[in-house]
Amino acid sequence: MSAAAHQLINQTSGEVEYYTPVEIIEAARRVMGRIDLDPASSENANRIVRASRIFTEADDGLAQDWFGKVWMNHPFGLVQNRKWPTKLEREYFEGRVIEACCITYACTSENWFQILAKHPQCYLTPRTNYRLPDGTIKKGVSKGSVITYHGSDVEKFANEFRAFGQVKVAV
Repeated sequence: MSAAAHQLINQTSGEVEYYTPVEIIEAARRVMGRIDLDPASSENANRIVRASRIFTEADDGLAQDWFGKVWMNHPFGLVQNRKWPTKLEREYFEGRVIEACCITYACTSENWFQILAKHPQCYLTPRTNYRLPDGTIKKGVSKGSVITYHGSDVEKFANEFRAFGQVKVAV
């Protein structure tokens, strides 16, 4: 794979179906107790996430009210990266989302990432190899990933995610 093609997964490759490894989903479920909503999902992805409700591309999760305990692995890309964390932050601070875990690339210099940086985070080590819709693993991702937690049980988040990487607790 060329360097340019290698970078596309991190920006706007046009491919948005990258599923989080099951062990990360299960850790998020242990932190939150359950997953009520996955606002950026598909039927295939929900076989692993097992959210009570999902919003698919056809539902336009950005246009919906979110609720409860949320897992979010949004479609990564230059435009999408700004929209999804902003939506999560608004839904959480307006009280519709009571707890959430989301996975993003650790793009620490980006404005959209700064929205998430004030919350507890786990910087995943080694780099996360996402699952593709056909069940194969996408290897060679050139950026690290981070799990961000919105909620009150920071100790439980830290205890569950410590096994996956360095946990940073917001001050």
